[in-house]
Amino acid sequence: MQFLSEQRHDGVLERHLTHDDVPGILWTPDSGPAPLILLGHPGGLQPMHQRLLGRARDAAQHGFASLTIELPGAGVRPRIPELEQARTDLRSALAEGRPVDDAIVDALVLTLVDLAAPEWRSALDAALELPEVEGPVGISGGVIALAVRLAVTDPRIAAALLFAGSFVPRSTFEEARRLRIPVHVLLQWDDAGNDRQRALDLFDAFATAEKTLHANMGGHTGVPAFEADPAMAFLVRHLWPGPTVGQ
Repeated sequence: MQFLSEQRHDGVLERHLTHDDVPGILWTPDSGPAPLILLGHPGGLQPMHQRLLGRARDAAQHGFASLTIELPGAGVRPRIPELEQARTDLRSALAEGRPVDDAIVDALVLTLVDLAAPEWRSALDAALELPEVEGPVGISGGVIALAVRLAVTDPRIAAALLFAGSFVPRSTFEEARRLRIPVHVLLQWDDAGNDRQRALDLFDAFATAEKTLHANMGGHTGVPAFEADPAMAFLVRHLWPGPTVGQ
C-alpha cells in the first residue's frame, strides 16, 4: 500500500493511496489504533469524494478508521468492455420501459463483484498491517451484492451496514443464506431504480440472527439525515468491545 498524499480534516487524516494499481483513500482518527470500516460506493472516487469524506469524518468521531478503493472500470481505472456493454444494455432497457432481466443484472453486477471482491480483500490485508488500523472490521454501503460477497467470504468482517438500491443477482440470495454476521439495512421505499420486492426478499434471505431494516419514504438519494445515528450506533455496538465510545 503506497501513500501518495495526505490532508487533515478536523481530527481525521486523509491519505490517498494506491494498492496493486488500484486507487484508494484511508482515513484514520487521531485517537490511535482504530477498528476499520470499509466504505462502499457506486463508482469513481472523485465524484464521490465529498460524500465519502463526510461518512469517514463521522466514523472518525466514533473512533473508526475508514478505507475505500475505486471500483473496477470506474473513475481513473481502465474501462472493462463487459461492464460497458452491460451498462449500455441496462440504459436501453430502462429507456424503453423493458424489465431489467437477470442476464443484464448478472452481466453488470456479478462481473463487477467477481473483479472487485479480491481487490477489497487485498486492500484490507494491507490496511490491517498498518499500526494505526486494527480489527474488527465493518462494511458500510456500496453495491449491496459486493458487500454481501465480502461479508460472507471474509471472516474479519464482523458487521454489515447495507444500502438497498442496487440490482441484486439471484446468486446473491444464495450467499445471503450463508450470512451470519449482524446486518443493518437502509431501504428507500420510492427508489425508482430499485426493485423494492427483491430488496425485501434479500433481507428475508439473510440467515443472521440479528438483522434490522429501516425503510423510509423517498427516492434513492433521499435517505433521511436522522438515519446516520442508528446506523453508526449499529457499527459501534458490534465493532467496539466493551462500553460505547465516549462513555
